[in-house]
Order: sequence, then C-alpha cells, then structure tokens
Amino acid sequence: MKKSPEFSLIQQYFHTLTTNREDVIVGIGDDCAVLNNPQDTYTAISIDTLVQGIHFFADVDPYRLGIKALAVNLSDLAAMGAEPAWFTLALTLPEINDEWLKQFSAGLAHIAKQHQIQLVGGDTTRGPLTITIQVHGHLAKENIPQRNAAQTADLICVTGCLGDAAAGLKYRLGQLDTALLNDGDIEYLLQRLEMPTPRNQIGQQLMGKAHAAIDVSDGLLADLNHILSASNKGAKLNVSALPISSVLQKLPVEQVTQLALTGGDDYELCFTATADNVARLQQQFPEMIHVIGEITEDKGMKYQNAQGEWQAFSEIKAGYDHFA
Repeated sequence: MKKSPEFSLIQQYFHTLTTNREDVIVGIGDDCAVLNNPQDTYTAISIDTLVQGIHFFADVDPYRLGIKALAVNLSDLAAMGAEPAWFTLALTLPEINDEWLKQFSAGLAHIAKQHQIQLVGGDTTRGPLTITIQVHGHLAKENIPQRNAAQTADLICVTGCLGDAAAGLKYRLGQLDTALLNDGDIEYLLQRLEMPTPRNQIGQQLMGKAHAAIDVSDGLLADLNHILSASNKGAKLNVSALPISSVLQKLPVEQVTQLALTGGDDYELCFTATADNVARLQQQFPEMIHVIGEITEDKGMKYQNAQGEWQAFSEIKAGYDHFA
C-alpha cells in the first residue's frame, strides 16, 4: 500500500528528529505514544499554537521558527519548575515545501536536543501555516511555584534582560529608530525575538525556593499582574532596577522603560521568593537573577517617581488578546 503524504512527511522530517529517552515506551509510528512517568513525579503539560501573520512573519527564517515554536512551550515548563520530557507537533501547511520543512525541522531538533526532550507524536494537515506544540515535563511532588502563592515581603525577581524582543518586533514593523544602533545590534534584537532562550535550568531550581512564578510572554506588567491577582497581593517596583541589555541601553530611556515593562515575547521568568532564597539563586546563577521589587499586602502595583514618591501605574496591560 502506498504511504500517505502525511505519513511520509512525519517519517522524512520528524521521525528521527530528537534523541530517544528511556521513559518513552512507544513513540512516533503508532496510534498513540506510550510514556512512563517516573515514580514520585507529577506530569506538567502546556500547549501553544503559532499562526502565520499573528505570531510570526511570513518571511521568518524557518530554522529560527522551529526553535521558537518549541522554546515558547519550554518556557511554560520552566515557570512551573518542570523538567522537559516529551512533546507532540501538529503542523498545518499550505503546501509541501521540502526546503522549508528541512530548515524548520533542523531548528526544532536543535533546541529539542539541547533540552533532551523527545518528539513522541504529531499530525500534519493542509491549510494556513499553523504550528501547535504540546509539551510534557516531570515535576517533583514538592513545593510547586504557582501564580497564587506569592507572599507579602517576597522579593520580585526576573531572569535575563527585558524589552529586547519587543524592540526586535518594532524593528520588523518599521517602528524602531535605528539611528543609534549598528547591524550587530539589530541582529541581536531579532535573535531575541525569533529565538528566545527558555530558562529551564533556572526554573528547575525554583522548586522549594520560589513561592510564585510565571514566564514573561505578554509583558512584565501584565504577567506580574497575573501573580498579584491570583495571590491577592500588591507590588512595589524599582523601575531603575529593570535589567536592560547593553544594546537596548543605546535607545532613549523612556522608550526602553516602556519596552521592558509592557513589551512581550521575552520568555524570561518572573518569580517571587524570600530574600534568603533569592541570594541562593543568585549564587547559582550569577548575573542572571535580578531583584526588581517587593510583594506588598496592599493591592495594586506602584513605582517610585523622580521625587521619591510611590505612584500607581496608570495602566496595566491585560496581556496579549488573540481576538483583539
């Protein structure tokens, strides 16, 4: 019997995409994957869909797109402290483009092997270019960092730098003044937009140390507000402590601050923890953990203005709305 185009695509581009894990009993090639969850662990699951024209540009490098498609899901696992294990891929294609598939699968394989996560199933169909990935991870049965667990007097921390991806997006949209930037700066911003770095190594170390955590995908203010709302707490932010890359520092301060506070697609982690545990994490990850504020009992989110007074943010973005 002749193989279907769907089966041929999976076999040709994705069957040997990732390294084999011992906890995969049956992987690609059967009706279902059969997986062995290690004893004394929970399974963490997350899913994301990327649609051309909504989440990525039509002319984006397919290799980079393969990296980002998995990275955004790995970032969700990082926020829960989970160890990546398996993922599935549903790919909708307007047509079979061998070169595109070759590059996309190579990018996907690159990041999958970095994080030792195995592709265990998937589906392909015809239609507008759409990528759906579901990830599964192992989670120890202990203190899981959740959005509703922030405690008064916790320090608010973020990993990495904020605002770079939003600046990269503005560049792609022709909305960024590049007079102060060179070609290397632009490439850096585009890499941060198109190939985010999920913080899974740090995320796994948050177990037992962080009270609450979230990944910064919709912008710092929006995502931190999710923690505050779920925890019924407030926050005081030190805007001058926001971690800004050397590239972004070349732009006007007001623009940079806005990008860092409200720009999305950073895929850094924002978490709350006691001062002692923050100090331990900073020793483990030098120059990667930045304290930007403190959790308060009083509701709302405030910052210190030029006069040293605490002032409420006039607007907190609700987060990215796919149907807006």
